[in-house]
Amino acid sequence: MDLDAIEAVRQLKYRYFRTLDLKLWNEFGDTLTVDAAGHYGTHALGEPLRLSGRDAIIAFMRENLGPSVVTVHVANHPEIHIDGETATGSWAFEDTVISTEYRVLIRGAGYYTDTYRLDTDGHWRISSTGYQRIYEAMQALSDTPSFQLLSNMWAPAE
Repeated sequence: MDLDAIEAVRQLKYRYFRTLDLKLWNEFGDTLTVDAAGHYGTHALGEPLRLSGRDAIIAFMRENLGPSVVTVHVANHPEIHIDGETATGSWAFEDTVISTEYRVLIRGAGYYTDTYRLDTDGHWRISSTGYQRIYEAMQALSDTPSFQLLSNMWAPAE
């Protein structure tokens, strides 16, 4: 068992979520291979998305997860299998999305299934990623009159 490779893949997926939630698009892009495939989709977005290539994935995230969308992803229970210079992984995840523009809260959970590749520069990157939802729930914040977003790093300074 290659514990160093397993740990590298684990750190990679954590970095994927951290840079996604912090909107660090250059660092986020560095978690993906140039030819990465992204299979995303939620009931809130409608049809499942099939994105091809790192640039397409970054562009989609940048356009759809701008400053009016706050996200937090928590992933755990990784099952990582290394096979030379490729690997597969499964991750349980929970996510919270707050759309300040539309005053909507979305929560969900599911399992990511990824493939990884050791790139020519010696770094592991995600070559495909996607998830299967266990549940997704949406709530209009107007339905919860007491809801207040007390801190939002994306809110414009007043």
